[in-house]
Amino acid sequence: MLQSQPKLPVKPLTTLNDNGENAKIGNYRWVICALLFFATTINYIDRQVIGLLKPTLEKEFNWTEVDYGNIVMIFAACYALGYVIFGNFIDKIGTKMGYSISVVVWSIAAMLHAIVKSTFGFGVVRGLLGLAEAGNFPAAVKAVAEWFPKKERALATGIFNSGTSIGAVVAPILVPWLLGAYGWQEAFLLTGAVGFIWLIFWWMLYEIPTRHKKVNAAELAFINSDNEPEAAEGSEKIKWSRLLGIKQTWVFIVGKLLTDPIWWFFLFWLPSYFATTFSLDLTKPSLHLAIVYSATTVGSIGGGYLSSYLIKRGWPVLKARKTTLLIVAFAVLPIMLAQQATNIWVAVGIISLAAAAHQAWSANIFTIVSDIIPKRAVSSVVGIGGMAGSIGATLFPLLVGSLLQYYKMNGNIGAGYNILFIICGCAYFLAWLIIHLLTRRMKPVQF
Repeated sequence: MLQSQPKLPVKPLTTLNDNGENAKIGNYRWVICALLFFATTINYIDRQVIGLLKPTLEKEFNWTEVDYGNIVMIFAACYALGYVIFGNFIDKIGTKMGYSISVVVWSIAAMLHAIVKSTFGFGVVRGLLGLAEAGNFPAAVKAVAEWFPKKERALATGIFNSGTSIGAVVAPILVPWLLGAYGWQEAFLLTGAVGFIWLIFWWMLYEIPTRHKKVNAAELAFINSDNEPEAAEGSEKIKWSRLLGIKQTWVFIVGKLLTDPIWWFFLFWLPSYFATTFSLDLTKPSLHLAIVYSATTVGSIGGGYLSSYLIKRGWPVLKARKTTLLIVAFAVLPIMLAQQATNIWVAVGIISLAAAAHQAWSANIFTIVSDIIPKRAVSSVVGIGGMAGSIGATLFPLLVGSLLQYYKMNGNIGAGYNILFIICGCAYFLAWLIIHLLTRRMKPVQF
């Protein structure tokens, strides 16, 4: 088992300097966290646009549910491949350059949606978008491992991961407005261009802690207080064959494979669910969707805070993470009742709880990687697990599209959503059980 963590003050403000005197710990690491948050927000705005424009694009290109499912599948498949590429690539060339390349390519891909003229064209640009967007999480999780000690990593991850929620909140308000004011092409162009603005700040403000002029000695000592000095960028990397041979990697693989498809279902089909079930007008800003995705912000930050709080109370790191994941699994269960709701606000409440729980899960499952894997292999493991999650998300849309198309043709699309909500409710318990069995006698990995 991982060793128990000593009890720590809630807000460590000082550490000893070279003269044995108290020195105030700086807070520049939270500037880095803010950068990661905004990048993740932009990432999710760009991928969410197509779900909100689905009714418009269905008319424009005569899409069926299967056509749309195939486009989502292409995105997910390329997203899986992108995790393979960027996970290893970022460990090799470093966080700053790897993240930059990812953002440049996905922003260009998002803008290219505006010029395609066919369903095939949408498949091509969605594939490029998925390939590049996959670099976000390997880079962000590695940055957190570089900039934060273990006792703060889950909170930092929860904060930057809440960008997925904010992006999903902003999109239902911004995209319908852009659609109404300008058109669907402009919605893709304007949202895609935002990534280039973020890139300017990234190059101005980011560097690893040991090289950063704004990090004082006290903050650097606090960052490295877990006795795992940060690896130099470009140092020797660990082969995937070794990583796949250890249980620690499979903890993350399972945590992503079984739950990522659920989140993608929330992103790409919830707007359509509310439109078909409750006649929600997706050509106008949607308060209902904004509330669902706002709740995920609370889940992401709250989930990260909970496990960090338990660690500061003296709990072993892994026990704190697993306890939080179990609580989250219970919170998802009510979604199995969503299809029984006859009032849209009841459905919003039930789905909001499940979506918030997923983000709490996500904050902790990402943080587990940096708890049990050395920093120099973090992006690679995130890439492996992210690929597994994306493979699941690649296959799941095939089921979703076919299921909904079948029940739609039979005049009972609600029955299709009911089956999908039951799958959502069970997935997290299954993932938690496997993770628990994998970690019963786990020790920190040594390479």
